[in-house]
Amino acid sequence: MGSLTYQEDLDEEKNSEFTWEVQANNRAYNSQFKEKVFLCWQRKKYKNVIHTAKYNVFSFLPLNLYEQFHRFSNLYFLLIILLQGIPEISTLPWFTLFVPFVCLLTIRAIRDLVDDIGRHRSDKIVNNRPCQILMGKSFLWRKWKNLHVGDLVCLHKDSIVPADLVLLASTEPSSLCYVETADIDGETNLKFRQAPVITHHELTSIRKIASFQGKVVCEEPNSRMHHFVGCLEWKGKKYPLDSGNILLRGCKVRNTDTCYGLVVYAGFDTKIMKNCGKIHLKRTKIDHLMNRLVVLIFVSKVVISAAMTFGFWHKVKEFKANHHYVSAMHMHSVAMEAFFIFWSFLILLSVLVPMAMFIMVEFIYLGNSVFINWDEHMYYEPQDLPAKARSTSLNDLLGQVEYIFSDKTGTLTQNIMTFKKCCISGVVYGPEETPGKENPFLWNKFADGKLLFCNAQLLQAVWANQDWRVREFWRVLAICHTVMVQKNDQLVYQAASPDEEALVTAARNFGYVFLARTQDSITLMELGEECVYQVLAMMDFNSVRKRMSVLVRKPEGSIYLYTKGADTVIYERLQKKGETEWATEEALASFAKETLRTLCLACKKVDEEVYEEWRQRHQEASILLQNRAQALHQVYEEMEQSLELLGATAIEDKLQDGVLETIKCLKQGNIKVWVLTGDKQETAVNIGFACELLSENMIILEEKEIVRILEVYWENNNNLQGGKKKELPLQFKMALVINGEFLDQLLLSLRKEPRALVQNVNVDPLESWQEPGEERVDFLQARRLSLMWRTLGIQLRSSGLAPQQEDSKTLQSSEERRERAFMELASRCQAVICCRVTPKQKALIVALVKKYQNVVTLAIGDGANDINMIKTADIGIGVAGQEGMQAVQNSDYVLAQFCFLRRLLLVHGRWSYMRVCKFLRFFLYKTLASMMVQIWFAFYSGFTAQALYEGWFLALFNLLYSTLPVLYIGLFEQDVSAERSLELPELYITGQKEELFNYWVILQAIAHGTATSLVNFFVTLWVSQDSAGPVSLSDYQSFSVVVALSNLLSITMEVILITKYWTVLSLLAIFLSLFFYVIMTSLTQSMWLFKRFPKNFPFLYADFNVLSQPPIMLVILLNVSLNTLPVLAFRVIYQALKKPQRKEEVEKGTSEEVITVEPVPCIHRESRARRSSYAFSHREGYADLITQGTILRRSPGVNSDMLVDHTMPPDEPSGSMKESLWYPRKMSFLGRKRHSHHGKVSSEDMQPPSEEKLPYSPQNLLPTEIPLSALDSQTTSVESQTLPSSQLSLQSQPAYLPQEKTSLWNIRKLSWKNWSYIWQKEPEPRREGILPVSSSNLSSVMETVPPSAKGSSISEQPMEVEPSPVEREPSPMEWLPEPSGDQAAPDLAE
Repeated sequence: MGSLTYQEDLDEEKNSEFTWEVQANNRAYNSQFKEKVFLCWQRKKYKNVIHTAKYNVFSFLPLNLYEQFHRFSNLYFLLIILLQGIPEISTLPWFTLFVPFVCLLTIRAIRDLVDDIGRHRSDKIVNNRPCQILMGKSFLWRKWKNLHVGDLVCLHKDSIVPADLVLLASTEPSSLCYVETADIDGETNLKFRQAPVITHHELTSIRKIASFQGKVVCEEPNSRMHHFVGCLEWKGKKYPLDSGNILLRGCKVRNTDTCYGLVVYAGFDTKIMKNCGKIHLKRTKIDHLMNRLVVLIFVSKVVISAAMTFGFWHKVKEFKANHHYVSAMHMHSVAMEAFFIFWSFLILLSVLVPMAMFIMVEFIYLGNSVFINWDEHMYYEPQDLPAKARSTSLNDLLGQVEYIFSDKTGTLTQNIMTFKKCCISGVVYGPEETPGKENPFLWNKFADGKLLFCNAQLLQAVWANQDWRVREFWRVLAICHTVMVQKNDQLVYQAASPDEEALVTAARNFGYVFLARTQDSITLMELGEECVYQVLAMMDFNSVRKRMSVLVRKPEGSIYLYTKGADTVIYERLQKKGETEWATEEALASFAKETLRTLCLACKKVDEEVYEEWRQRHQEASILLQNRAQALHQVYEEMEQSLELLGATAIEDKLQDGVLETIKCLKQGNIKVWVLTGDKQETAVNIGFACELLSENMIILEEKEIVRILEVYWENNNNLQGGKKKELPLQFKMALVINGEFLDQLLLSLRKEPRALVQNVNVDPLESWQEPGEERVDFLQARRLSLMWRTLGIQLRSSGLAPQQEDSKTLQSSEERRERAFMELASRCQAVICCRVTPKQKALIVALVKKYQNVVTLAIGDGANDINMIKTADIGIGVAGQEGMQAVQNSDYVLAQFCFLRRLLLVHGRWSYMRVCKFLRFFLYKTLASMMVQIWFAFYSGFTAQALYEGWFLALFNLLYSTLPVLYIGLFEQDVSAERSLELPELYITGQKEELFNYWVILQAIAHGTATSLVNFFVTLWVSQDSAGPVSLSDYQSFSVVVALSNLLSITMEVILITKYWTVLSLLAIFLSLFFYVIMTSLTQSMWLFKRFPKNFPFLYADFNVLSQPPIMLVILLNVSLNTLPVLAFRVIYQALKKPQRKEEVEKGTSEEVITVEPVPCIHRESRARRSSYAFSHREGYADLITQGTILRRSPGVNSDMLVDHTMPPDEPSGSMKESLWYPRKMSFLGRKRHSHHGKVSSEDMQPPSEEKLPYSPQNLLPTEIPLSALDSQTTSVESQTLPSSQLSLQSQPAYLPQEKTSLWNIRKLSWKNWSYIWQKEPEPRREGILPVSSSNLSSVMETVPPSAKGSSISEQPMEVEPSPVEREPSPMEWLPEPSGDQAAPDLAE
């Protein structure tokens, strides 16, 4: 992949420069920037029009012809047509080949045109979508294609974002904007973005927005969807912008009445379009093989023609010497006549590459595509969606797939979370097998009726209200969450995670209804009684804590702590472990075996005195300027101790129907399934277990094991000094689980390394949400990998194993070596799961497999983030699901469900491959059998290139006489039935090994055809020698008829022998072929045509004269018997010997699967006693926004002027375009406890000189400074204010462990410092919490000893990296204090 990615790496580095300028409300300024297209042709680069189609009106003909003439067969036919246009050497009129050649090109062009018309229609729908654009001083409805960079756009609820926008203002509190990315990455949980503080306060009316003249300077358009760095210049000041201020194209606005944005990237410059990739010309393996075969046949023809020409030269010279009196007949010299004879033979033998074969192949592809469309077993009735073959030229490739790359969300799963089971006080409550028809929740007026879980025993316990554990269990689910509620006709919940919504909905149906919340209270309806709980503190989820807690004061005044989280962290914090705890642990184990996502619930009563002491410490920790995250974590840790276990919940992430059976069947067919998902690791691994891609007896490798294995592998190979290369010592069941970040580091180009390391040191905004310790681990991890690969290159060069080339070539070859090593490791795994990968990374993984494995790849997905992968794979399949039609419109095949993939591959794919292979082999055989006699005849015709057959027999042979039987084979042949194909997936391996059509099969067909031609010609010649009279075959026409008829009957017998699926159509095809021969021969040899065209129809009654003689019939029967019987005997004997051999192979393969080998010593893994299968939210919830009131308060005085008309124009086109979005990754695994803060710098080293702080006021607020003193009034953690998931506290540990971490605050300050450097080009003084990047500091970071989670030494586990999943980089403006009084209420009435 080095060659694939290196240029892209350079482009990304180039695009990191901040040269993209956008002036708001100034099209004249923005239109001056143009991009070079071709030579001196330039075009505006800021338009929003997209064209994903391959052709247009002007480019279709030349571009399509250029693509078609990539086939050597077309170049070959063009050459023959040109030669036929020369009268001196032509044996047939030029139009006899030109007309079918034009037909062939037309058929293929129409096929490509139909596919491209679909893309044009899709583009037209998208480009004509309506949106409101600021025109003058009001927002008017315009089309997306009329949008330009710099325009201001007004979006309403449920609007699709038309371009990449900088959010300027919204009607929500603090100018928040909620977006849904289900159309992009399949995630239904809401994300939020926030406008810069300056625009939130200033742009308070449409009049002010119309006069907005800000300028955005940012990085050039790039494909990093989770990354954005820019600056807003307005009124002489600069304000930083990050990914938290950006609305990406394809997102859908939710829960936000109106928002306003400035277009920064439009059209193909948007991040989603940068990730879509290019349209690749896809061709099958058989097509490539036929290309090489055409070249081989052409070379053979040239050699044969040269040999025939040499024979002619010798024959003519001998003839002239013996018959000098006829020399006047030869007008040309011997050399010139030999030259003409050479080209005449070349034209005569042109039928060895029959054009009819290529035309018929197109009809076979079309027919097999129609069968896919007609298959009722792949019809999805709920959505009325049949399978559809959008590409008709890849059917045979469906029978050769070895790797499937699948998306997770929406492809494998339904993305529907259902409350499946629960365990309370050690008692497991599951769904009743025979639920009653009557709704059991009718007594609850708040029940939504959608809960499928029902258990009468549990309902009775809830109604009784006697067991305090049952009561507190449901109370925890109703209180401990960050769900937002909307009251319309009924309660509508909006959650940051679908898991959380499922839990709150379950509690709602069981009588504990979450009604409302304020900044410091939450209201429940508990079994009909309304209760208001005072919220004292909220301790939100993150990937390190793996739990959430809420401290509340009950209505009666007592204080309780309610906690939910992963079993691995809850059990460590229990007060005791009794029978209930052990029973719950057994229930958790059974839930995990069922691949359910588990969650433990606990609570404890807190004394008033304890709470007061804790509240004081919590307040002190929340206002710290340094190490705030660590301090808050320790405070949380103190409170979350001595818990009382209530029970556990089990949620099912529902797989699509038939996914499990499909994957199992595909694995039996030797097809490897890789899951490439943008989801986080725990969720993807859990689905891996649910799909049985992963199993408990597998060794699951992640980052450190992969690095260790590759290090041992390279060390062993480099020590051999040119000896035999060792293979990876991996012969046991294992799986690979990696994420996108590790993939980037592993495949990091050495030439790109300095930039990557500098970005890490300087705290790239992408990483700036992590805790500093975690970031230093990322730096160390990247450095360690890079040093390992650099050492590898040095060792290879020093040992002589690597060629001594120029630096660039050496570096590239080194990258290819490590890619090949990684690919060898991955190919030995039973499953590979790649998490947190971007759309471009998905495509690069597919390209990596194609490059090093040389296999057929298939990609399947349903979202816009799968488009690049679908385009890159040999076969792209779009799932027509809930994420729109973007993937479908870019795919080769369309399915409604993943389970239909089983039938598509194992039935239609295998049949198509078998049919095409049989068709090509037979066509090659019949062509050689009938046309090789021309060569043998040349030896007896003085090498004069005279045709043996009647001209009309040659013309009609491939058109009528032998077409129908071979066409039947290509369309209807079956070796086994569809049901048998599904029962025996092992049959699919034949296509993967290319057993039915390869060079050996081609050689067999050539030998078989040559043998048939030899028998038909020389047996007939032997019989006709020294014969005379009416039964003689010595005349030219009789000899020709006998050879032609022998060939036709021999070929027909071969069809009968190889056909396995006999129907009325097969009998009819054979009968019609012979019938056409009789009718057409009688017509072309009739007296009527002979009288009128004697030169064109010279074979008068030739067939009738021959067939009327019984001895001649015996000669024909002898020829057919000699051609058929030996072949039949050979095939029977071969099949008899082959069956026992296959049984031995099957038994051997089965025994190999049973054998388990102990792991090699190079793999050391931490033991895990329990696998927590709960998939945590991608991000934290809205806890800090809730506690600070940011999300709850409505800005007073909102003028209706700010809310424009919400109605859409009546001509809004239907259909949606789904884009792709990507979120950063994290490195963790199966809930294992890992410390993510190795390699720390002491707190003393990080104490910078103090600096003066300015009090906050709108007048003295500097755009590149953060008011530190303003945080003194904060009583809660500000780090998560913007983005709940961005808080990265330490991994759950006992409170007594000393932890020193720089807070997220300091990272943000560093980010601001970098901004100052970028825009002012001046060094800044050191600030609080900033680690200066110098050589000494860098070395200290590199030499710091990382503490181990288990006290292990560095030598065993040098480092582990677990960056937390984040949603976006927090905006520095969110650190501003909440304005009070008149500052908090922007006046929209101006």
